[in-house]
Amino acid sequence: MSDLLRCILTVKCPDKKGIVAAVSTYLFDQGVAITEASQCDEGGAFFMRMVFECAGEGGSDAVTSSLREGFAAIAQAFDMEWSIQDAALKPRVLIAVSRFGHCLNDLLHRWRTGQLPVEIVAVVSNHDDMRSLVEWHGLPYFHLPVTKGAKEQQETEFLALVDRFSADLVVLARYMQILSPTMCAALNGRCINIHHSFLPSFKGAKPYHQAHARGVKIIGATAHYVTTDLDEGPIIEQGIHRISHAYTAEQLVEVGQDVECTVLARAVKWHAEQRVMLSGQKTVVFA
Repeated sequence: MSDLLRCILTVKCPDKKGIVAAVSTYLFDQGVAITEASQCDEGGAFFMRMVFECAGEGGSDAVTSSLREGFAAIAQAFDMEWSIQDAALKPRVLIAVSRFGHCLNDLLHRWRTGQLPVEIVAVVSNHDDMRSLVEWHGLPYFHLPVTKGAKEQQETEFLALVDRFSADLVVLARYMQILSPTMCAALNGRCINIHHSFLPSFKGAKPYHQAHARGVKIIGATAHYVTTDLDEGPIIEQGIHRISHAYTAEQLVEVGQDVECTVLARAVKWHAEQRVMLSGQKTVVFA
C-alpha cells in the first residue's frame, strides 16, 4: 500500500454559484479524502482552502502534476487563481534583521525545534551584531551596510541573495530599513514585516515610549505584508497585551517584544501553510 500524500488546494475567484460543488466533485472523483475545508466570500471574491489526502504512488511531483492537469478545466471555467501543492513542501525563508534580535532568535528557535514549517536559508543585516547567533545555527550571514547614497546598490545585493538562495519568503524581523518601491514590487506578496505597534497608532521611532507618554492601556504588534505604503500593508496577524499605569517604558519594551515574537511567528507559519490569501489591501486568513 502506497504512502498517503497530503496536499493543499487554494482558490481565489469571482464569487458565483457552483464553485464548491465543482471542486468537491472533482476531488471526490480523484478518490481523495478531504481533511480540512474553509471558504468565504469577501467583496465579491470567493476564497477557498482545502487539505486532502490521496495515494502517493509515483511520488509527489507526479501526483500533484496529475491533479493540476485535471483541475485546470475547472479553474478556467471559474476564472480562478489557484494552486495545488504537496503540504510537506517547506518555503525557503530569508530573514532580514538590524540590531534587535528577539524576533530573529525566536524564529530560529522555532525552526530548529520543528515548530515552524519553513526552511531558513540565510540571514541578511545592515549591521554585524547578530552574526555569532546566526552562524551558531549554521546559517550564512550577510552584512550589507546601508551607507549614504548607496541604498540602491545595497538593495540590489539584497535581492541578488533572494535569487541566489531561491527564497520564497523574506521576513523582516525588526529590519529597521524602509524598502524602496522597486524592492517592494520585487517582493510583492512574499515579504512579511513585524511592526512594533498595534497599527495604526504610534508609528515611527520609539513607539513604546510614545505609548508610555500617552498612558495607553493596551500595547501590541502587527505582522503585515510589505507594500510601498509604509506600515500599511495587508495585515496578517495582530496581538495585544493589557498594561497599567505602573509599567515603565522599559517594561513596555520587554512585554512588547514578547508580543512581536508571537505575532510574527504566527504570520510566518500561516503563510507557510498557505492559510493567508490577499484580498486587495486586506487578507483572508484561514487560521
